[in-house]
Amino acid sequence: MKLVTQITTMALCAATISFSGVTIAAEPLNLDALLKTLENGKAAQTEQNTQREQQFIARQNEQVQMLKDTQAERDHMLSEAERLETQFEANEIKLANLTDTLSKRMGSLKELFGVMQQVAGDTSNKFATSVVSAQLSGRSVFMDQLAQKMGSSSKLASIEDIEKVWYELQREMTEQGKVSRFTSTVIVEGGNKVQQEVVRVGAFNLISQGKYLTYNPTTNSLSELTRQPVSRYTATAADLQAANNGVVPFALDPTGGSILGLLVQAPDTAEQVHQGGAVGYVILAVGLLALLIALERFVALLLVGGKIRRQLKDSVARSDNPLGRVMKVKDDYPNVAYDTLELKLSEAILREMPKITRNLTLIKIISVVAPLLGLLGTVTGMINTFQAITLFGTGDPKLMAGGISQALVTTVLGLVVAIPTVFIYTLLNTRAKRLLLILQEQSAGIIAKRSEKGE
Repeated sequence: MKLVTQITTMALCAATISFSGVTIAAEPLNLDALLKTLENGKAAQTEQNTQREQQFIARQNEQVQMLKDTQAERDHMLSEAERLETQFEANEIKLANLTDTLSKRMGSLKELFGVMQQVAGDTSNKFATSVVSAQLSGRSVFMDQLAQKMGSSSKLASIEDIEKVWYELQREMTEQGKVSRFTSTVIVEGGNKVQQEVVRVGAFNLISQGKYLTYNPTTNSLSELTRQPVSRYTATAADLQAANNGVVPFALDPTGGSILGLLVQAPDTAEQVHQGGAVGYVILAVGLLALLIALERFVALLLVGGKIRRQLKDSVARSDNPLGRVMKVKDDYPNVAYDTLELKLSEAILREMPKITRNLTLIKIISVVAPLLGLLGTVTGMINTFQAITLFGTGDPKLMAGGISQALVTTVLGLVVAIPTVFIYTLLNTRAKRLLLILQEQSAGIIAKRSEKGE
């Protein structure tokens, strides 16, 4: 017992005892002191509980009052809800009656607004793709908003909306008959943006600096066509832009660019020549060879003919021309018989003939070979076309049309080379025969004189 009392005393000396939030710091020396401490703590706890009970009783009255206020508010809200529900039902009945009255009074106006909504939607699409929008932008925004307003919310169009639709339609028709000028940003070749004067021809074409433009409605931008049509069309565009008044011929595309797009896709002369391939290049090389030979022969025969004409006017034989060389035979053989002289003269004419008719046969051969080469290229191209049809079928007519078109290019090239070559050969051959005829005439005259002299 004494040991326990000492341990307890030591523990109490080192601790602080708390009772219901009341801290008692003491160092009891024995159990009586400890008991006394506990009694004091119990008294403090009892006093605290009493205070809490009094506070709870005081707040109970407040809670009762709060409950009464909440119940009164609930009753007021229920009453308001009943009133609003009654008013909602009355409004529904009134709205139905008004809707029915509106429908009866509108009559055919519903059809009018329906047609107007459709016209607004169609006109918006038309304005978006019209080249007039390149000068007058933002017109399709109002039409889109009007069509969406009348379609989604079933709202009626106002008089101002109807007048604006009429105004925009009238302005579009008016602008279609005008040739107007304005300054805008144009995307030129190379991707650079340049401020240029643009000429708008109605609702059909746009030109600038003598070139046709294309309008992109998505980006609302103008750009030069990647490929321009042939010069006879671009020349009219340049003339129109340079003119200030009067009537100017102009290549107009009434489709708004569709025909122009097809024209620029058509291959030009150089591209058609390249479509001929290796056979086409051979035909052109052969034709160029024939042209060079023809030029050389034309100049040579022209010079020879001039010398022969001068020799006809001179009685002294010269060795710088065929006629002079033929006449010189008479001087070389002054005493031979006329029949021997005839043979000598014929021999001299035969010596001159290859020089006069040189390479004419080659021109004639080229005129015959060129169409054959063209036919060869056509047959080869048709074989390639039918092979493509075998692989890909006949579903795409452009595949066959393009292949056949390329195959026929060589035939065209062959005829282009052959036809003028035939005329050139005929011309040169006639000129050469005329010169040989002069030699034969003079030779016959010389033989006749010798024969008369011999007799």
